[in-house]
Amino acid sequence: MQTHAPTNKPLWRPTKESIESSELARFQKWLREQHQLELRDHRALYDWSINNLEQFWSAIAEFFDVRFHTAPGKILANATDPVQVKWFPGATLNYAEHVLRFGQPAGTAPDDSRAILFGGEPDRREVLTRRDLADRVSRLASALRQLGVQRGDRVVGYLPNRSETVIAFLATASIGAIWSNCPAELSNRGVLDRFTQIEPKILFAVGRYRYGGKEHDRRAAVKEIIAGLPTLEHVVVFSDSAEPVSAKQLSWGELLRSGPGQLSFEPVPFDHPLWIVYSSGTTGVPKPIVHGHGGILLELLKALALHLDLRSGDRFFWFTSAGWMMWNFLVAGLGLGTEIVLYDGSPKYPDFSVLWDFIGKEQIHYFGTSAPFLLACMKEGLEPGKQFDLRALRSIGSTGAPLPPEGFRWVYQKVKPDVWLGSASGGTDMCTAFVLSHPWLPVYAGKLQSRGLGAPIEAWDESGKPVWNQVGELVVKAPMPCMPVFFWDDADSSRFRAAYFDYFPGYWRHGDWIEIDPESGQCVIYGRSDSTLNRGGVRMGTSEFYRVIESVPEILEAVVIDTTSLTAAGQEGQLLLFVVLREGESLTPALKERICSTIKSALSPRYAPDDVFAVPEIPYTLNGKKLEVPIKRIFQGIEPGKAVTREAMSNPDALKPFVELAKRVSGKQL
Repeated sequence: MQTHAPTNKPLWRPTKESIESSELARFQKWLREQHQLELRDHRALYDWSINNLEQFWSAIAEFFDVRFHTAPGKILANATDPVQVKWFPGATLNYAEHVLRFGQPAGTAPDDSRAILFGGEPDRREVLTRRDLADRVSRLASALRQLGVQRGDRVVGYLPNRSETVIAFLATASIGAIWSNCPAELSNRGVLDRFTQIEPKILFAVGRYRYGGKEHDRRAAVKEIIAGLPTLEHVVVFSDSAEPVSAKQLSWGELLRSGPGQLSFEPVPFDHPLWIVYSSGTTGVPKPIVHGHGGILLELLKALALHLDLRSGDRFFWFTSAGWMMWNFLVAGLGLGTEIVLYDGSPKYPDFSVLWDFIGKEQIHYFGTSAPFLLACMKEGLEPGKQFDLRALRSIGSTGAPLPPEGFRWVYQKVKPDVWLGSASGGTDMCTAFVLSHPWLPVYAGKLQSRGLGAPIEAWDESGKPVWNQVGELVVKAPMPCMPVFFWDDADSSRFRAAYFDYFPGYWRHGDWIEIDPESGQCVIYGRSDSTLNRGGVRMGTSEFYRVIESVPEILEAVVIDTTSLTAAGQEGQLLLFVVLREGESLTPALKERICSTIKSALSPRYAPDDVFAVPEIPYTLNGKKLEVPIKRIFQGIEPGKAVTREAMSNPDALKPFVELAKRVSGKQL
């Protein structure tokens, strides 16, 4: 794989004043004064953080004044076993308690400064103060307790990105119950694939939502979700319809009016489940990934404050759905006293300028988005710096896909020449970005500034040896507190171990291609090293896709590829679908249209294929797996012999039609 050529001229450099006033500099000074550690530069800080994990994470807890109800007996136990590792054993705390302190000392009452700014279609706007948020969380938590919700129960949402979603999550966490959410655009089948695994007691859902200028009625989907979850005892539906969707239905307004609740927090173990998020479903039903209260709290406080340089009073906006892990990342900003900004609507309705207009009007300080959004704005010819008042905008974050150099240059030429652009990479598995911004380092086109503090990341070759300044598999060499505590319903941890620690036995293999310059700290992410579909920054596994497409009566089996190239980072390719039809069937225009309609309704419009081809059979490996990655490589222009060896295939002649199709469509932009 080709590597990026060195780039000598930075697009941005921090000023001496900005470095000295950064939260990272405050942490550096605190380490010197409180722990007699003289760490003079970014490399010294990073090396200390990964070589002294217990000391580093203990310092993070102390620096951010994390309140332990019961102090830990030690910092790290079972460190040599990545599955059985225990952080802060014996400690108890509560994530919601720290977040609802808003960065203030323990015992400080919430005030009337702003906590949440919500905007959305059509011209909706709401502001919640810290006092408002704490009051609503306490009322809802009290109501949930009255409904019988206890520590360890699952409370789920079928909700878009709105204030009520944050309130429901924090109320759930304050009790010690476990939160999980699916975005309202997800099909009822996709929701049930996830929620049936965790057997929830309470469901919060919307009856309809607005996106792209259209009203989307979800009541039928909600009814099917309710019918498919026999463990549900109560349902709270936001709907203006007089007809209830369930006999178990309750009113959100009535729950909040049930009486003022006392803001109280259930002390739970450091690794007690906080939320359940889900894998992309590449190898089957999406895996329920469980993160703990303490590990996520420490990691996100560190990332947001020390790397993104967020602090009390900043308006922190990341455009995300409530089903993407960046929503979890955003909400943690409350714990620093930032005003988190939520937006519920399309980023291109009525056009691609809508978010820039919102940022200007609301004087946002930090705007996080996806690389495909920035590239789309570039291709649309937008010049946000000329069109909108972006004086308050200090930083832009980009993730979801690698941002190519031209995307970086567009930001500095057309958005703001002195903005701090931070490309970041991480994932749902750890629910953080562990290659991300650094307030002391320059920004180079196409590069991520640094590995995160406490994140012992290397690039490894196929033999498990570290490589520098060349591309390798992203590997995390030692435990991090934000690693999942387990997968739900995986009693022997076999699925958990197989997901991350089998490829390089005992070490976390993340599934990204990365190149690291150990001296400068700069990194390049080349994309996923697996076959996950990535459309508009949202990933989905192919198994979910196949369960839908292979339900079409005329189709026997299928394979799908995303032609996005590893060497053309950030440039979204085409989604190509190959189907084996039943005998006597043909791929007519009507069948193609029905295939696309099925995918749009059962999954999401973003996964409708750009083209559909009929093939005689699907190529398989010797152990019965579809050859997704080799097919993708062939359509990226790699020679078939280099993409896959015949000896690895159970039916090597099946690859021939794919080679011919790749030649046929090579004139199109993939």
